[in-house]
Amino acid sequence: MSDDTLLIERDDRGVATITMNKPEKHNAFDDVLIGRIKAAFEDVGADPSVRVVVLAGSGPSFSAGADLNWMKRMAGYSRDENVADAMGLGAMCQAIDKCPKPVIALVQGATFGGGVGLVAACDIAIGTTHAKFMLSEVKLGLIPAVISPYVVRAMGARAARRYFLTAERIDAHEAYRLGLLHEVVEDETDLHNACDRLVTVLLANGPRAMAESKALVDAVADRTIDDAVIRDTAERIADTRASDEGREGVTAFLEKRKPAWTEGQG
Repeated sequence: MSDDTLLIERDDRGVATITMNKPEKHNAFDDVLIGRIKAAFEDVGADPSVRVVVLAGSGPSFSAGADLNWMKRMAGYSRDENVADAMGLGAMCQAIDKCPKPVIALVQGATFGGGVGLVAACDIAIGTTHAKFMLSEVKLGLIPAVISPYVVRAMGARAARRYFLTAERIDAHEAYRLGLLHEVVEDETDLHNACDRLVTVLLANGPRAMAESKALVDAVADRTIDDAVIRDTAERIADTRASDEGREGVTAFLEKRKPAWTEGQG
């Protein structure tokens, strides 16, 4: 699945790179591109040959948020049409968030509005020093509603209150301090080098274990540590210990060899 506005590449390591390819519009998205991104993440998520997913934007910006022509169309929508349209954006963010593979965002330049939601929905985000973010919706009399669960999770409620209300620009180092970025590098060469380093680290880990680890975070985040949580986590580790991957990983460790899932990784 690939077209002019969305490029999808798979390499022989098991890395799928999904690139928004509208550089002349700073990778602003509309309902069509949103649907394609959602479908792409569902596709790579279901592909057993894919081990890691990278989300990127071509050109000087990661994503400027909503496309102007899409916004013009939205201006004439009824409430029901607006709900259906917003649900499309929500489904895209959910597809990224629930992808069972590790997802790395590579961020350069402008990342505004819904583009911030894309970054926040990824597992790991690396940005250049020139990356800049803005939750700009209130400037248009709107709110960052659909992306809010991911953005609030990434930067926390207190910081979200400030930036949802002010629509101030957030530079790369502030985004790192807030937790929106995990790492800041100097330029795009460093960005891709950092990505390669992370990919190498991730490929050394059990694919099923990484998927289950993502689900584990969702299961325990912001929950009271009660008997139900303790039981749930005990059952999760029991299931992974009994799985083929878990048995292989422990056996490889005891035998002082690399586990089978690292074959061909060097």
